[in-house]
Amino acid sequence: MFRPLSVYIGARYTRAKRRSLFVSFISFTSMIGLALGVLVMIVVLSVMNGFDHEMRSRVLGMVPHATIESATPIDDWQTVAERLAQHPQVAAVAPFIQMQGLLTHRGQVTKILINAVDPVIEPEVSIVGQFFREGGLAELAPGEFGIVIGDKAASTLGVAVGDKVTFVAPEVTVTPAGVFPRMKRFTVRGIFHVGAGEIDGYVAMANISDLARLHRWQADQVQGLRLRFVDLFQAPRIAWELAGKLGDEFYSRDWTRTHGNLYQAIRMEKAMIGLLLLLIVAVAAFNIISTLVMVVTDKRGDIAILRTLGATPRQIMAIFMVQGTVIGVVGTLVGALLGIFAALNVSSWIAALERLIGHKFLSADVYFIDYLPSRLMTADVIQVCAAALILSFFATLYPAWRAARTQPAEALRYE
Repeated sequence: MFRPLSVYIGARYTRAKRRSLFVSFISFTSMIGLALGVLVMIVVLSVMNGFDHEMRSRVLGMVPHATIESATPIDDWQTVAERLAQHPQVAAVAPFIQMQGLLTHRGQVTKILINAVDPVIEPEVSIVGQFFREGGLAELAPGEFGIVIGDKAASTLGVAVGDKVTFVAPEVTVTPAGVFPRMKRFTVRGIFHVGAGEIDGYVAMANISDLARLHRWQADQVQGLRLRFVDLFQAPRIAWELAGKLGDEFYSRDWTRTHGNLYQAIRMEKAMIGLLLLLIVAVAAFNIISTLVMVVTDKRGDIAILRTLGATPRQIMAIFMVQGTVIGVVGTLVGALLGIFAALNVSSWIAALERLIGHKFLSADVYFIDYLPSRLMTADVIQVCAAALILSFFATLYPAWRAARTQPAEALRYE
């Protein structure tokens, strides 16, 4: 009883009446359309946030933020590592050796990139230790020629922990009996699953001293140093500066050369998809215009009576602005609640659907992860809801202005 007249009448018009069920139905569909637009926008932005987060935490957690390498093996790598670690943006430094080739087992063959690491220092620059299903980096003892591989590579080769695999290097050994490819037997000491197809299928790890022997280097010689930065987006600039300070024989490489295009594509897709979905929300919001125009036409007699009783054009305009705002608030609120619930559960729902139909929507052979991630961010929810409410409010202005211009005599003549 203490509500303003405009709020009271505007809220009452949103409820169904027997003589205006069609108009009330149109109002309901406008709410549903706005709610669906908000729901879809929140879910899709959460999925894009999930891809962005997985790219940072998993893929960029496995690959080095940057590497410092030399054309020749680095002899005194500990001294170089100490100089690099003095930079405030360098969080950790670890040595590495890489070697590409083929991994074979009982007639099965797969290409492989062996990253030879120091099992003690490697956890400081890589998160691979968090994803082992069997074994671990600690099993890579020097001189034993152990190897850890991804579960996809293990499935391709049909091996388990303890099995022997043969590494075929892209080099040859000349002997009196002829020319033979260089091969070395490794023992599988661990199997990991990161969830990124290119890592689980084609990356392996061995002890750095073992691969140095395979390269015929000294035991303390390394190919380069892996760097982990406090801010990975500073990696290109800082790595280039550090390599320049070490000397002309050193050069740098960073993650933007290997995965930068993929990361930028995800960021750009999020922005473009967000813009397109905002247009869907705009269409749903501007449905309120047609709804209110129909309401104004239906309520011409009521407007005439209110104007005769002394209601001002501003009050009439406020009545229909309140009605449109109620539609927008209810639709946005319902869409936000459903969107939050869906965003928090979409990963498990898609996984359950994949198990039910026996088909993977995201194949590790094509995409860098094999599941649908979702990461709900409060800022996205607030921005989506704010955009929907603002669009809904602006959609009420024209019908409300048109209602305010209605003259009592004209309205009663039509009645």
